[in-house]
Amino acid sequence: MGRWALLGALVGLLAATLWFAPAQWLAAGLTYASQGRIQLQATQGSIWTGSALVNLTGGTNSRDQMALPGRMHWRIRPAWLGVDVGLQPDCCASNAAQVHIRGGWQRVDITVNQHQSLWPSSVLQGLGAPWNTLQLDGELMLKFDQYHLQWVQGRTLMQGTIEAALHHASSRLTTIRPMGSYRLIMQGGDTVELKLLTDQGPLQLSGQGQWQGQHLRFTGEASAAPEHLPALSNLLSLLGRRQGDRAILSF
Repeated sequence: MGRWALLGALVGLLAATLWFAPAQWLAAGLTYASQGRIQLQATQGSIWTGSALVNLTGGTNSRDQMALPGRMHWRIRPAWLGVDVGLQPDCCASNAAQVHIRGGWQRVDITVNQHQSLWPSSVLQGLGAPWNTLQLDGELMLKFDQYHLQWVQGRTLMQGTIEAALHHASSRLTTIRPMGSYRLIMQGGDTVELKLLTDQGPLQLSGQGQWQGQHLRFTGEASAAPEHLPALSNLLSLLGRRQGDRAILSF
């Protein structure tokens, strides 16, 4: 009887420790998992319900960093074979993004409910090159539509769409303001397709690519109308290999 009582006490202690685990534990785990690219600072609350200031960096030994305005709030609740997570940044979304994480034998499933948020484009500078050189300004929109990501026996499968749009973009490398509005669309399926589009503006960007496993292949081009070429020439040279009035985008 004593053994069962001891076991019950240990289980209860473990459960209590996990339930009241401080938010700092989550901060340490996220910093390790992102290799220092995402850092939670001035944490409040617990792993399950809390908030923190978010700092984005270029990774280990990078000097580039950018702090999100306001705090990031989270709510994590256990669910069958996983957890449900709500994330809401003060700066950028009126509603929390709902993320559902489920695990199984040699598989992990992540689903994001349909969600849209608006971010200051300056957050890109915290990711390092080439964003720190471009120093883009504008309105950055991020939208998830029926997004579902799976890791199954070492394979990565994606369904749904992620769209990142930069509206009324400008850069310190050109006097033209704005230089355009652009969209990068990632469409899931048997093969993940990427498409870069220009909605409007004197700087024209286009391209397409595929993401298979750990390999990303993308090709495109950047160009400008002749009357805008002098003001955009330096920016074109930074974006890719020049071929006359165009720059070839490839990575």
